[in-house]
Amino acid sequence: MRNTWRTLSLAAMLLLSATGAYSKVYLVSVGIDDYPGVQNDLSFCVRDSKGITWVYGKNPEGVISRQLTDRQATVGAIINAMEGVFSQAKPSDKVVFFFSGHGYDGGFVAYDGSLSYSKVKSVMRSSKAKTKVIFADACYSGAIRTPKKDPSSTSAKDSGVMLFLSSRTGEMSIDGAFTTTLQSGLRGKADANRDRTITAKELFTYVHNEVVRSTGGQQHPVMWGKFPDNMAVMTW
Repeated sequence: MRNTWRTLSLAAMLLLSATGAYSKVYLVSVGIDDYPGVQNDLSFCVRDSKGITWVYGKNPEGVISRQLTDRQATVGAIINAMEGVFSQAKPSDKVVFFFSGHGYDGGFVAYDGSLSYSKVKSVMRSSKAKTKVIFADACYSGAIRTPKKDPSSTSAKDSGVMLFLSSRTGEMSIDGAFTTTLQSGLRGKADANRDRTITAKELFTYVHNEVVRSTGGQQHPVMWGKFPDNMAVMTW
């Protein structure tokens, strides 16, 4: 019976792979705690970046990842990493950009300066992958939906990218609240129907509700973009 079960399990895995149920993940994960000087330092961003890399490292088809932390995470290095990693993806794959650090109404704060939302979305759009996700744990990250600093750029809904953002446009992000819950959701807590596939809707419902509860209503994660509710964000 044990050999029969192993044969059936192997056949099922091969079938899932052949039908495209699994896809390779191409990930760039950025976390910055140690900004120049001391007044702007944070506490949990590097930990969050490493945690997301670990979670996606469990993907059945594997992950190609690049992690940048603290002084490694310059504007140029982040853009180069995204272009180099995401250009390898095929249409059936996923590309994921994770950023944890300071943000402003118009972009992310890299180690050496400002990284505009429009530049991030432009690099994401150039990838052949059909599934594209940005996770942002930064203050005012909700502004990536309609950046005021770059009115000429296309809206997020036209970019083909799923945006999952730690806070609304005018909200501060409490250090660690969003990504801790996000990791928990991706590791299975968000899988409401227990089918081992975490969809966009499942992930948003879980993370939004938990973050609002744990912060006493001070922080409200938002999800934005053109994608189906049942889009697979994580498959176990």
